[in-house]
Amino acid sequence: MSEPCKHLLLVGGGHAHVAVLADWIKSGLPCERATLLTPHRMLRYSGMVPGWIAGQYARDEGLVDVGALAARAGVQLLLGPCTGIDPQAGWVKTGGGQVIEYDVVSLDTGGVGRSSRILGKAPKLLDIRPIDRFVERLEKYPLARRIAVVGGGAGGVEIAFALNNRTASPAQVTLVTGAEGLLPTLSSAVRRKVKRELARQNITVIAEDARLEDGQLATASGKVPNQDLIIAALGSGAPAWPAAGGLAVDEDGFIAVDQYQRSISHPNVFATGDVASRQDRSVPHSGVHAVMAGPHLAENLRQVMRGDAPTSVYKPRPASLYLLSTGDGSAILSYGPLAASGRWASKLKAAIDKRWISKYANLANSV
Repeated sequence: MSEPCKHLLLVGGGHAHVAVLADWIKSGLPCERATLLTPHRMLRYSGMVPGWIAGQYARDEGLVDVGALAARAGVQLLLGPCTGIDPQAGWVKTGGGQVIEYDVVSLDTGGVGRSSRILGKAPKLLDIRPIDRFVERLEKYPLARRIAVVGGGAGGVEIAFALNNRTASPAQVTLVTGAEGLLPTLSSAVRRKVKRELARQNITVIAEDARLEDGQLATASGKVPNQDLIIAALGSGAPAWPAAGGLAVDEDGFIAVDQYQRSISHPNVFATGDVASRQDRSVPHSGVHAVMAGPHLAENLRQVMRGDAPTSVYKPRPASLYLLSTGDGSAILSYGPLAASGRWASKLKAAIDKRWISKYANLANSV
């Protein structure tokens, strides 16, 4: 057993760190001092954003007050982004140039958008990452009628359905999936259901890679019809500062961690969510896995802060449950090879989402 650590720094207010704060509210701080550095006081739950677009939720219905959770847990809150880390010296740097020293640090900052690198740049291009910025920018296009969504994963599919069902101004949506096609990681049964629903809603699907030429979206077979707005749902990219600071990263620049979410190069550094990459197994960058890994991270941080070795391992199930909203009050369920759809699936999704939000709202407001 080593000596207990004094200062634990959480960087980023993501899904896993929300679970850590909840653990500290229930069981007390595992250290003398804890600090949370995050750009936003509120965490926007991305799973409810398509519902907001389609008019099913209010704009801020899917927010978790991370600042209130930190206060309840006895954690100092600092608002600002992380722009650098020196894991040898044991500090991180904020956007304002402040240096924060730590004994142990946990990183849950999320990934960054990849649209400019993959597609190019255009004023009317909106990346869904970071999600708060996306919501703010989308509100500036209330009357956009012709919209292209680039990305054939679950995020792109849900955004396309949501835009097609906007109450105030429904859009004419084109979904550009890329050469891999529609939902390549999900079962053929799910893909068939989604394809039928896209056709039923008159959403055009182009299964080709895309790029920007003179501000317009183009594919191998030619230009996509002129669009008022282009939305990129291309997955997470890695921020530059972890590799620049000397942390071990994978080939894509994500922080390389072991089964305990601990850096393989610096044992007092932990990372979870889209900024991290498990080296012992493949764990997709998905909110589902970030949420499930949170309690394991909380346990490992508690063990390390009292001087013990971490022991808790998040082991994803062989199949994950996905509920894809179709924007019209229905949803498509995916679980391994299984697929189903109906309004009941939409109600199940809403119940799961609201339960997750209310869990932390109740903690934040408890006395």
